[in-house]
Amino acid sequence: MYGHVEKLAEEIKKGAASVEGVEAKLWQVPETLPEEVLGKMGAPPKSDVPIITPNELPEADGLLLGFPTRFGLMAAQFKAFMDATGGLWRTQALAGKPAGIFYSTGSQGGGQETTPLTSITQLVHHGLIFVPIGYTFGSGMFEIENVKGGSPYGAGTYAGDGSRQPTELELAQAFHQGKYFAGIAKKLKASSSQ
Repeated sequence: MYGHVEKLAEEIKKGAASVEGVEAKLWQVPETLPEEVLGKMGAPPKSDVPIITPNELPEADGLLLGFPTRFGLMAAQFKAFMDATGGLWRTQALAGKPAGIFYSTGSQGGGQETTPLTSITQLVHHGLIFVPIGYTFGSGMFEIENVKGGSPYGAGTYAGDGSRQPTELELAQAFHQGKYFAGIAKKLKASSSQ
């Protein structure tokens, strides 16, 4: 809604693109809230990132899914998109592809771990292979002097009231997730084509 997930996604894309032979694309899911409601919430206009349809998902060799949090769960807009993937689920068109998660929450108690944890069910039903970052981000995972989003599940940030922007450390974690994930996706693709 306020661009926090998009900022993380841009860094993830840079990280993925830093892996030789990997092409990364950004997409956004359709907005479900009326313009009037978005205006009352102070949401800025949507970016020009293309809107994805469920039928485009099978074209990807891997998926990093990013979304804001509402009450400790993925936002309704993203859940509505996932609900529209029933045809892909029925044919298991995404089975065996790697997938990861990144997110934005409003506060420290707003779902930095519950959001990815509850979102993994979406991946499991599709047969996607969940690729967390674990503690591969090194010392950045243990930062306690400054507020930092993210967890072993994936990169994250805190939006607060919408005015707080992702920090350099949060953006670095997002870049790391993109690079780490792309390396794994590339290895999986290479092994499946043998």
